[in-house]
Amino acid sequence: MSSATPSRIVIVAGAGIGGLTAALALARSGFRVTVLEQAERLEETGAGIQLSPNATRILIDLGLGERLRPHVVAPAGLRVLSARSGREILRMPLGVAAAQRYGAPYWMIHRGDLQAALAAAVGQELDISLKLGMRMEDFVTHPNGVTVSARGSTGLWDERGHALIAADGLWSTSRARLGSTDAPRFSGRTAWRALIPAKDVAPEFREPVIQLWLGRDAHLVHYPVKGGKLINVVVITLDNWNEPGWSEPAARGELLPRLPTARWAPRARALVHYPEAWLKWALYDRRPLMNWSQGSAALLGDAAHPMLPFLAQGAAMAIEDAAVAAQCLARMPDDAAGAMKTYTAVRRARTRKVQRQAAKNGERYHLAGLPAMLRNAAMRVIGGEQLLHRYDWLYDWRPPAA
Repeated sequence: MSSATPSRIVIVAGAGIGGLTAALALARSGFRVTVLEQAERLEETGAGIQLSPNATRILIDLGLGERLRPHVVAPAGLRVLSARSGREILRMPLGVAAAQRYGAPYWMIHRGDLQAALAAAVGQELDISLKLGMRMEDFVTHPNGVTVSARGSTGLWDERGHALIAADGLWSTSRARLGSTDAPRFSGRTAWRALIPAKDVAPEFREPVIQLWLGRDAHLVHYPVKGGKLINVVVITLDNWNEPGWSEPAARGELLPRLPTARWAPRARALVHYPEAWLKWALYDRRPLMNWSQGSAALLGDAAHPMLPFLAQGAAMAIEDAAVAAQCLARMPDDAAGAMKTYTAVRRARTRKVQRQAAKNGERYHLAGLPAMLRNAAMRVIGGEQLLHRYDWLYDWRPPAA
């Protein structure tokens, strides 16, 4: 048991991006935090991710800017191309334009670098205790907070706290304990990812630009990470393969037939030819929840609202959740249940909108024939500047004022 009073202890289940961000935000708000993570050590996993200004402003406010800058690439823009012809459809400005418009940068980073920076910051916080190899097994809410039970190599552990934030991901067990009986739903798509040394690719692929190729039943996105040393490549295709997990090994020979030469420009296929080894994962989501909290316990990030990656907002939504949850607990220090209810109410409409928009993008990206031609024509008419303005609702978000 911690020496701190239970009224000042918040327990966080999960040391991913959302959980670690929540721990930092809570510590900065005056709470003691215990983070439980079932993995024995935090390892670099995943692929590149995009951090739009709605996320970077929170990370910078938490003091992570200098830790992250050596690892990020600030994209000059988003370039949308036709997979079949290779011609540019639209270029949306980011870089300086986004930073000036939203007051925070747009960054590309490897997920492992972001998690490492968060973990390093957590390690320097005296008010945060990170317990690895500790799997939360159960929790019980009561009028004065919550009691959490977990199991690790040393046996059973339990602690009383002011509140519980369950950031245990898409396959969350906490979600079921809050009364949700639905299972993750396979989306009918598989994502394939690889990292390529930047020195090995053509100069056009090393540009600090997010390049998005739209094709029939598939799309390709690539951009530099690791400060420009590696190129992150992700291909998403329609598929029946639905094994759960994050990184099933795959080979180039499995992917190339899904990008036939008749539908994909030689330049795009040339990039996909570089890596022999790939990792693939099946894309799942879950239905929206009416409520993510029960008493002083609440869900965060993918545990509450997993979303398809077609708006590049999964990590950003978890980071936003973390900021709002900490803010609500700090403003209602004597009513954790009320704080968690408020947090859910504040976040529900926005995360649902992001989920819907991501799903719609997934449909638009994979159009073919006349619908694809109409989509491309509409994007050209809108233009890059106006397209960026259409994302003001997303990128210009800030934690709500008191």
